[in-house]
Amino acid sequence: MKKWLIYLITSATLFSANAFSKSKPTLDQPTEIYFSSQAAKNGDLVVGVYADLKFNGVISAIDKNANGVITHALKVTKFDGKASSSKLIAAPEGSGYEQILFMGLGDRDEDKSDFDWQKIGGNAVQEAIKTFKTVPQMVFDDLSPEATAQLVFGAKLGSYYFDKYYTDPDKKKRQQRISFVVRMIKKVNSLYKTELDPVANAIWHTRDISNEPANIIYPESFVNRWKRHFQGIAKTKIKVFDEKDMLKNNMGAIYGVGRGSKRPPRMMIVEYMGGKKGDAPIVLVGKGITFDSGGISIKGSNNMWNMKFDMSGAASVVGTVHALAGRKAKVNLVAIAALAENMPGGNAQRPGDVVKSMSGKTIQIRSTDAEGRLVLADGIYYGDVTYNPQLLVDLATLTGSAGRALGKDYGALFTRHDDLVSKFIAAGKASGEEVWQLPLNKNHFKAIENNVADVMNSGPDAPGASAGAAFVGSFVRETTNWVHLDIAGVAWGDKTKPLKASPGSTSYGVRLLNQYIKDNFEK
Repeated sequence: MKKWLIYLITSATLFSANAFSKSKPTLDQPTEIYFSSQAAKNGDLVVGVYADLKFNGVISAIDKNANGVITHALKVTKFDGKASSSKLIAAPEGSGYEQILFMGLGDRDEDKSDFDWQKIGGNAVQEAIKTFKTVPQMVFDDLSPEATAQLVFGAKLGSYYFDKYYTDPDKKKRQQRISFVVRMIKKVNSLYKTELDPVANAIWHTRDISNEPANIIYPESFVNRWKRHFQGIAKTKIKVFDEKDMLKNNMGAIYGVGRGSKRPPRMMIVEYMGGKKGDAPIVLVGKGITFDSGGISIKGSNNMWNMKFDMSGAASVVGTVHALAGRKAKVNLVAIAALAENMPGGNAQRPGDVVKSMSGKTIQIRSTDAEGRLVLADGIYYGDVTYNPQLLVDLATLTGSAGRALGKDYGALFTRHDDLVSKFIAAGKASGEEVWQLPLNKNHFKAIENNVADVMNSGPDAPGASAGAAFVGSFVRETTNWVHLDIAGVAWGDKTKPLKASPGSTSYGVRLLNQYIKDNFEK
């Protein structure tokens, strides 16, 4: 069986919920990308064309042999070639082809960013699937190698669908492979395969793990799934703390969150040392609540199913390491996934309980539904004191208030180090994962002080997102360059976008952090 075939779940697991929950996670393979210098001689085509409707390469020859029928058809139908616009026409008689879907590239002389090309690629592959139910050969042989590589990257991301649990084959849209006709094929292949495809694959894995239901992905299976994805990737090392290790290291905050579940907590540490030996690494810490019931402070039933996405931060930080290790980035990088399932079991912690964190600080539990900051407290402190990082970033679906403030447009950025902000904003614009700074000041840190313990995890008289950031920041040394990204509003979405066709995970953070690190740390 070829490596790119999609693995299907067996019929036995489909009809038994018990077997289904115990089955091993399947390893769905990302869409494979192929390049060619020549088009197939028949079938359908997807073709990129600029607004001037002038052809080069494959379509130029077809149009010439058909006495300009294609050019005439596009003009008659008033196709303007604007970026991501589309027009389906019948192929010229005798050409050997059936239908041609034209995708607009915009003005030929327009200075487009990498993200602009990615959006065109994502829209092209989604339009092809909508039109043909599969993706025929895609002809983009009138672009520079750099633009082509970015377009293909966008197309691969835009082709992602999480459809593995459908039993009706007509509902499955995931593509096994996509073929592109390009010019300067060696250069395009080199640019894409070395720099972009590893990032696309990491995003694919991040989305898959985030989209899986909580009976499939829980702390232990999260670790096992990523371990498989890291097999064969050089200069990586994985360590895992179980509940015994947590108790040994006085990690009472993360351990307390996981106490209420039959699925024990885990802390996964992924090291990639691709930079100079001895250089301080960048450390990324992610909130990994694989399901959040709220614990004893139980949530309402509306939309509780969405709480499987509460581990999105952890998935994205591990995915970022996978991306940079895959493209052999010359940096030292560590991801820490703080993993727990927050359930109201008989051993669950209660509101009013006091736990002691690895840092030595005590925490009064005001709400067991403010659990993300607890797992981060131990994860981020461990990352700070163990690695003495040159930059520490945490990602977390932490507060609803961040999502209400910024919607689906921006991740919320908090920091004590304002000199870091502009570079994150620039990386956000370049990658398409934008950030917006929200306030963090001494009043927010004052607000989380408690009359029983050192700090409390909920209930301060302060804006929710800022108070949450202050809580996390209180476990980071003030001398450490630290950024907190609250991604509660952007970690998932049900709307189709050019680089995300399927409802569910956005893999937010992988593109942003990859861009930021590439711009500011790679030599």
